[in-house]
Amino acid sequence: MFVSRLAVLAASIGLSTLAAASPTQYPLTLENCGQPLSFAAAPKSAVTIGQAASEILYSLGLGDRLVGTSLWFSNVLPEFEAQNAKVERLADNDPSFESVINKRPGLVAVQFEWMVGKQGVVGTREQFHDLQIPTYIMPSDCDGKDNLVGADGTRLQPFQIDSLYSSVRQLAAIFDVQAEGEQLVGNLQARLDKAVAGAEQRQAKEISAAFWFSSADLDLDPYMAGQKGVADYMMKSLGLRNVVESSEEWPTVGWETLAKANPTVLVLARMDRRRFPADDIEKKLEFLRNDPVAQHMDAVKNGRIVILEADGMQASLRMVTGIETLAKAVDGFDIQR
Repeated sequence: MFVSRLAVLAASIGLSTLAAASPTQYPLTLENCGQPLSFAAAPKSAVTIGQAASEILYSLGLGDRLVGTSLWFSNVLPEFEAQNAKVERLADNDPSFESVINKRPGLVAVQFEWMVGKQGVVGTREQFHDLQIPTYIMPSDCDGKDNLVGADGTRLQPFQIDSLYSSVRQLAAIFDVQAEGEQLVGNLQARLDKAVAGAEQRQAKEISAAFWFSSADLDLDPYMAGQKGVADYMMKSLGLRNVVESSEEWPTVGWETLAKANPTVLVLARMDRRRFPADDIEKKLEFLRNDPVAQHMDAVKNGRIVILEADGMQASLRMVTGIETLAKAVDGFDIQR
């Protein structure tokens, strides 16, 4: 029997909530990463550049609006496999400007400003806007951040989880699905509150951590999570101390420096993309077992290694799952103060 998405939603959050959700009043105008955006009506189609943007739109029940996706770190969440199979993948990594505009989207939703921005590898916002194609950049990648400094940008202010919630709510408003947006935000908030409940106890144990995303080559310094970014927020929310001191989002840090800092826990990104050799989680683990410096770190010797999905280390729906996974893993380790 076919059950509409609206009926399922009504059953899960109650008809009163749906009734209270005010429809979007068009024209809708909002500010996004320093630029005003206006919509005369809900976009009929969209292209996403970034896995987080794709999975947010799927979670809002907007898969039928997607006409193209790109920049994937891992396979789509299982619950969206059937829908995602119907949408053209323009590129596993960076799509071309032409491939995006050829879809004639009513909106381009972007996860990272370095993809579409002042120095965007796909194009600038002005290039898209000149063609009357609005671009929405997730606020989590521009609020309190300078993306012109550092390879992946530099945080001027600490990442705030509200910027992720803002992405959900603003996209929901653009497409006039506010009830779905509020339900999604409420679910994320409840899960996060539960996951961080033991932060004070972890902090009392003086647990330190480091996040290894990838490396351009295994012989080169790894990309590690810096201060004030998304991964740093994850650590601090759980009462863990980040041993990397740079404010760049993902600075390169030498293994000698990391070994000297000697984090209690080492967190590794698992991904399906293969842009760099260290994207392969098995190669990361092999490196840690055999490198003459890394193998002597306490986290490696004692097996205090946690594997998270790559997009779970970034501002995405998977981020809350990443926090839950990390909290459970750390609480399972035998760590003495």
